[in-house]
Amino acid sequence: MKAIVATDQGAEAAGIELAERPEPTPAINDVIVEVHASGFVPAEWEWPSTWVDRSGHDRVPAIIGHEFAGVVASLGYGTTGLSPGRRVFGITDWHRDGTLAEYAAVEARNLAPLPGAVDFTVGASLPISGLTAWQGLLQHGRLQAGQSVLAHGAAGAVGSMVTQLAREFGAYVIGTGRAADRQAALDFGANEFLALDGDDIEDIGGVDVVFDVIGGDVQRRSAAVVRPGGTLVSVVGPVETRPADGLAVDFVVESVPSQLVEIVERVRDGRLRTHIGTVATLDDAVPALNPAQRRKGKTVIRVRP
Repeated sequence: MKAIVATDQGAEAAGIELAERPEPTPAINDVIVEVHASGFVPAEWEWPSTWVDRSGHDRVPAIIGHEFAGVVASLGYGTTGLSPGRRVFGITDWHRDGTLAEYAAVEARNLAPLPGAVDFTVGASLPISGLTAWQGLLQHGRLQAGQSVLAHGAAGAVGSMVTQLAREFGAYVIGTGRAADRQAALDFGANEFLALDGDDIEDIGGVDVVFDVIGGDVQRRSAAVVRPGGTLVSVVGPVETRPADGLAVDFVVESVPSQLVEIVERVRDGRLRTHIGTVATLDDAVPALNPAQRRKGKTVIRVRP
């Protein structure tokens, strides 16, 4: 089968290539998915699991991509509750070969049903961005109606989800990004916008939840605006500066199919929009994954027409 594999840890998109790989075989409780579309997260280059397995052994060349939408092709031994032909989407295990391929082996417990009204391309853009926003706001940020949220990168793949979900659950949202992102952030529902390349974070006063997708100096400055009892939630590694009188949480997104169902139902009925920036075919995936070519928003590779 065709697949995009990582070959050089230090070279970003220059270290990937389209290659022929053996079709996967299902382990116990696995499903073989015929992949129709796969999302991609640029930070995947930095994940140790891209390059080594759980025992620390080299995985190169490893098939990249870990979110997908497709159709069940076959079942592994002991797999129940699914049948060939079922439309599904979800996240694969980080340490296994990924979804930028014509077929992928996925643990059945990581799959959620994809409604027929939701396109495979849209479905593939949802799992990581949607679950990151959902878990960061509702589980780790403990968001309550009437609270305020500082949503960094509000025009990006994750930030746009954070903005929309926070508004749905009754929060006042201050979106951030470059000045050029202002209108996009407002279109996704931000109540106001702060330009990180021109405005001062400290000028917003205080907020109940900071959702950080940037890190570094932005994270350090954001900690100072968390109200007493509030939370700084980060998806970019250990929090360096903690709020003076609040919580700091960094987390790695988990596959929770029941949450995927909540997310895709909102997409189906129009309450939630995904932000897809780049779409390419599997044959054209290598240049599309180059940082110089990617646009703001989720990158999705269409594996099948």
